[in-house]
Amino acid sequence: MLFHTWVFLVFCLIVFPVYLLVRKNNRLMNLWFMIASYTFYGWWNPWYLLLLFGTSAIDYWMVLLMERKQSTRKLWLIISLVSNFGFLAYFKYSGFITENLNAAFSLGLPDPAVYPNAMLSFFGAPDDWLFSQVILPIGISFHTFQSMSYTIDAYFGTIKTERSFIRFLTFVSFFPQLVAGPIERASNLLPQLQGAPIITRQCIADGLSLFLVGFFKKVALADYLAKYVDQVYGTPGQFQAPALILATVAFGWQIYFDFSGYTDMARGIAEMMGFRLMLNFNNPYTATGLGDFWARWHISLSTWFKDYVYFPLGGNRGALWETYRNMFITMVISGIWHGADWGFIIWGVLHAVGRCATRDLELSYFYKERLPRIVKQMAVFTFVTFTWIFFRVPKWEDSCLVIRRIFVSGWDGPLDPKFPLLLAALVLAVWIYQLVYTSESPLRQVLEWNSVKVALSVCMILYLLVIAQSSTKQFIYFQF
Repeated sequence: MLFHTWVFLVFCLIVFPVYLLVRKNNRLMNLWFMIASYTFYGWWNPWYLLLLFGTSAIDYWMVLLMERKQSTRKLWLIISLVSNFGFLAYFKYSGFITENLNAAFSLGLPDPAVYPNAMLSFFGAPDDWLFSQVILPIGISFHTFQSMSYTIDAYFGTIKTERSFIRFLTFVSFFPQLVAGPIERASNLLPQLQGAPIITRQCIADGLSLFLVGFFKKVALADYLAKYVDQVYGTPGQFQAPALILATVAFGWQIYFDFSGYTDMARGIAEMMGFRLMLNFNNPYTATGLGDFWARWHISLSTWFKDYVYFPLGGNRGALWETYRNMFITMVISGIWHGADWGFIIWGVLHAVGRCATRDLELSYFYKERLPRIVKQMAVFTFVTFTWIFFRVPKWEDSCLVIRRIFVSGWDGPLDPKFPLLLAALVLAVWIYQLVYTSESPLRQVLEWNSVKVALSVCMILYLLVIAQSSTKQFIYFQF
């Protein structure tokens, strides 16, 4: 179920009125949210619900056992982690691992889909129930990490044990942010599910504004950029450097508008119901360093890896080489999290190398005080955009083809297919807006005027009504 479709509108017209009726009764509220969230998630494939429920139930009971059996706390944590990583590894990485082991060592390992088929056959399931491939559940990495953070925090005693099973299921499956984040922490979302959320006119106004911005990013910008990007990257061998560079830059903006658009809509929906989700994007293409970029891009994931990978490895508390080691490992794991393909691993390695190579430079007086801000921003944007190539075409051969043609195909070819000037103007306007918004310019205060906000909202609505076309294109990060 996509936010920008009529189906979701009908879903909301059912969910919201009932929620308003039951929100004063916490048990009924959480039960209704759980039913709504499971309906939302199961809309794509009801079989996904078994995994969502199973992993949530395991984590819930492991934390209860941690509290009741203090002497074996670590055992219950290990069971929870093995469960979460096991399901994630099977559904997301087993095919990739099997394929590469067979290619490297000629082991002849069977396709991972064989294993569930063997179990189903043992219980007499008909042939049409058998799997032809391992099906990747939508957003598995998001809800797995959200549930797992609760278990880890409970083990270290930073949060209280959640007694209500229904409330915990609601926390893991909360439908606005279920399939593409932000990855909420139990310390933020669970307390909000324990009382009756307060809904004010400001909540409604802010939520509608956020949803409108996200809807505009997705439909008016991301999906239109996708048409150009898909055409060029679909057959990169037919295009020369100018078109490939433009398509690469366009994809950088496409993935930003697509992902941040989902987050804005998710936060807007939650805000209208009285819930506050964490900020997940903070104008990342205005970053002045790679460290700054990762403090602005997919903040919920970046902080998750910082808290549960980087700091447990030692963070920056040891020798300098240990700090670099920890940074490198964390960034590579981030790349692996995004997908089971060598392109994602290379993307993670490139960011790991870039982050390690520029860490001390970004802390230097020359870089911080003397180098013009726009120069730093352009350098970061160029590096990040280049690495998106491996994200857009994660197959190694395809990525190499794009890069090779950018550097050797020449510049005398046309920019066909033509890039829409209106779309270029919109992207430029967004970038200028963000640069002004994050600057110390006097214009920064103008952007806070209510009249300016209303004018921008009216312009977005008019554009969506008059120019933009309807879209049902899936969000990019659903595959993660």
